[in-house]
Amino acid sequence: MASVILGILLVLIPLPLFAEAQTHGNLTLGSSLSANDQNSSWLSPSGEFAFGFRRMGTGAHLLAIWFEKIEDKTIVWSANGDNLAPEGSKVRLTANGGLVLTDPRERELWSSGLSDTSLAYAAMLDTGNFILASASHVKLWDSFSQPTDTILPTQRLDLGTKVNARYSKMNYSAGRFHFMLGDDGNLAFYANPDPYDASDTYWGSNTVGSGFQLIFNQSGQVYLTARNGTVLNNITTKPVPSSEYYQRAILEYDGVFIQYIHPKTANSSSGRLIGWSRFSTPVPDNLCESITQEKGSGACGFNSYCTLGDDLRPRCQCPPGYTPLDSTNEMNGCIQDFIPQSCNGSRPETDQFVLREMLKTDWPKSDYEHRRGQTEDSCKEACLADCFCAAAIFIDDICWKKKGPLSNGRMGPWVIQKALIKVRIHDMTSTCTKNDQKKNKNTTLMIVGSVLLSSSVFVNLLLLLITYLMYRSFRSRDSKLSRLVQINQVTGMRTFTYQELHKATYGFKEELGRGSFGTVYKGVLGSEETNFVAVKVLATRTGESEKEFEREVSAIGQTNHKNLVELLGFCNEGQHRLLVYEFMSNGTLADFLFCASRPSWYRRIEIVCDVARGLSYLHEDCTRHIIHCDIKPQNILLDGSLIAKISDLGLAKLLKANQTRTTTGVRGTRGYLAPEWFRNMPISSKVDVYSFGILLVELICCRKNYEPKAEIEAQIVMADWLYNCYHDGSVLQLVESDEEASSDIKRVKRFVMTALWCIQEDPALRPTMKKITQMLEGAIEVPVPPVSSSFISSI
Repeated sequence: MASVILGILLVLIPLPLFAEAQTHGNLTLGSSLSANDQNSSWLSPSGEFAFGFRRMGTGAHLLAIWFEKIEDKTIVWSANGDNLAPEGSKVRLTANGGLVLTDPRERELWSSGLSDTSLAYAAMLDTGNFILASASHVKLWDSFSQPTDTILPTQRLDLGTKVNARYSKMNYSAGRFHFMLGDDGNLAFYANPDPYDASDTYWGSNTVGSGFQLIFNQSGQVYLTARNGTVLNNITTKPVPSSEYYQRAILEYDGVFIQYIHPKTANSSSGRLIGWSRFSTPVPDNLCESITQEKGSGACGFNSYCTLGDDLRPRCQCPPGYTPLDSTNEMNGCIQDFIPQSCNGSRPETDQFVLREMLKTDWPKSDYEHRRGQTEDSCKEACLADCFCAAAIFIDDICWKKKGPLSNGRMGPWVIQKALIKVRIHDMTSTCTKNDQKKNKNTTLMIVGSVLLSSSVFVNLLLLLITYLMYRSFRSRDSKLSRLVQINQVTGMRTFTYQELHKATYGFKEELGRGSFGTVYKGVLGSEETNFVAVKVLATRTGESEKEFEREVSAIGQTNHKNLVELLGFCNEGQHRLLVYEFMSNGTLADFLFCASRPSWYRRIEIVCDVARGLSYLHEDCTRHIIHCDIKPQNILLDGSLIAKISDLGLAKLLKANQTRTTTGVRGTRGYLAPEWFRNMPISSKVDVYSFGILLVELICCRKNYEPKAEIEAQIVMADWLYNCYHDGSVLQLVESDEEASSDIKRVKRFVMTALWCIQEDPALRPTMKKITQMLEGAIEVPVPPVSSSFISSI
């Protein structure tokens, strides 16, 4: 009886330091969660918050905290956004390090870094805070003190605390925006992770010397206080109407700070749950105007411009003649989709360009020349005659000329300037020509029709015409069926109906990926739940006939190599063009290489050799020689055994017998494109060799070739740094953090030399893929690569 009374008294005694900790449901040392478990998590006592793994894609997991009782399970904190955990990873509560996240090979991916040996338990609290505590309930570490992009009611940020926006809506790696309560007491918002210029500050509380703590109270107000508790600055002012709402405040990936509320229960007679709704004015209230960087892109990426939506959040768009650099993140900027103006003195091309007008638009801070006393016409003429001029800004009598890339772009009623964007004429000309042809054709038909209608023999001619069209229709149908049968007999592929594939993908429900030529969905054939396929729905390509589509399918269907994704069948029904491929369970090489933990050096060796063999087969050994035209990590897929296979032949160019070169418009992905694409030169299989060289660079160094966030400027373009390291005899620097690769430095050097051969500016100097495969495998010696003109400036 005495022990029962003692237990009751212990429960009633307030806990020291924090009243929110609860002993029941606490996690003891050794507790763990696995990334393999579905819905595996540690819940708060009320079940409103959960801590555990969230799947971010095929084989990639995020260790996070989220609202458990709402439909979208909104994430409020994450540990490893920059280093996603592969399938089979575990998080453990250990005496040494506290929370430790490891991959299946027991390599540490993230740790709370707790060195206090008094750690006794962990707990997920109803406030959304995850804590590590001692046996005497002293808080040793908590997620509230290590925020990511979100803060919650009862959370307090002390001096020096930083809140980082994520990279994009679905990418939880660190983005470019952050705010920080500095040690000087000023709360400031920055447009770069590590600001290096005063212009990177786009909002501030102006509380230097007095600010002490940022508080989000339970009433839903976010404010800055002094050390004595005096309120210095209200970030959000309105209290939340009642306690029936969940609350959160987040620094969005686009740089604005917003408070949201969400009803805890159904709030209508129908029982329909309403999602998150904005409860505060964004801070700042006009991001487009707030950011004007001396160095950097501004609110949006380079060559784009910022507008405000109805919700006062920024929208990033491309000007005429430009397209998004990254379709998954509009804030990454835009690239020209035409060949720039030549600066060749003998061919200035002034007659090949025109200036497109954009009212109330400006790109400040990127001008290299300005003139007063100008008219708009003279401003246009000056820009057209200047090959360096990418755009001009005109207001009153002043003309500013801008070089690319354009920065700090904005459009809105508060802007008084007019922008003049230089674009190549040929796209407009071809469009106008087609429209004129169509107009002339329609006019001719109208004239002919009028004449026929006025003739007494019109009815007889009409009957003859109908008979002829019916005959042609039957012949066309029979011809098409015959072609499909022939394709299937030659390739062994299956012809699907659109309805079959619609059913197999459950209405095209689960998207695996998308590109400019189509979207890929996961599907299941037949009743076997394990018989997965990948169904690519091709975007409509103008001018593509049924015969051309079937000819390409026939050629690709006859390829047969273990390092090519197998094409199982196709659909060519009406306007529907679909391709059915084998399903690759381990996703893309991009996900494997850049998002999860770094794959081993020896696994990377196997992958690069797989890709080289697949390309060699396409170029030399298959029935119709094929140039892939878009080799990049996103188009290399990995099967269940991590064997690499080349996919997405949607851009491929088929060569005729004995043909080695062809002419075509620019295809592929910027960053992997060979120089000849931009010089109107005939392309050959050497464009794939160049792309493979960039891929090889990325596999050697296990990072993207272009990394604008690199701490060292010389390492922003990896291919340039690779050449510098080779030229200086310091190849080891490329892999110094990779123990396996460092111990195999002879092979690393051979791969580096091979990569430098692949990315030679002159395509004639690049080896064939067959020879490259032999170089990689060590079957032949790799000669010293020549100095390419593209590297001369970096020596």
